[in-house]
Amino acid sequence: MDAATRLAPVCEAIARLLSPHAEVILHDPATDRIAAIWNPVSGRSVGDPSLLGELRSTGQDVHGPYPKSLSDGRRLSSVSAVVRGADGDADLVLCVNVDRTAFDEAARLLAAFAAPEAGRPGALFERDWTETLNDVVGSFVREVGTPVDRLARDQRLTVLGRLDTAGVLGQRRSAPVVARALRISRSALYQLLADLREDPDAP
Repeated sequence: MDAATRLAPVCEAIARLLSPHAEVILHDPATDRIAAIWNPVSGRSVGDPSLLGELRSTGQDVHGPYPKSLSDGRRLSSVSAVVRGADGDADLVLCVNVDRTAFDEAARLLAAFAAPEAGRPGALFERDWTETLNDVVGSFVREVGTPVDRLARDQRLTVLGRLDTAGVLGQRRSAPVVARALRISRSALYQLLADLREDPDAP
């Protein structure tokens, strides 16, 4: 069984995994021709010139990833590997060429979503104290590295102090919303508020 036949299942497996974005090619260095090809996105076929002279002369067995381009403007990322026989000579060169078109488009879309935010419109949010509540609680749990439902009593008192300073606790009907945000009962919240009013410097 020749080297190309032995490697054919491997090449087909790679092509299936990366389909439809990649072609896999086996080049024959002896003839400088394509011996086999899977998913030919470049339009080449078996028997076409490989043009591997420069690749073989470097003395390396693995090349890339390196950029290539197709005539229609598509960009490729390519990797090539020299497959040697028992005598150490190059039997084949395996190349995987990945069409970057879909990935580049995805990157552009993600970059657009990651654009800097313009800031919160004051006219819409200047009276939305629940946004302030979420900001204060969220900032605190990130600061202490503890989930909100696992905060200790002194930590909850600290959060309530910050909410009081931010004016949240003075809002009408804020108690049930604050209790829900802190994952505690309303009675537990009232007890904490009583402790906070009794000792403003607590905890």
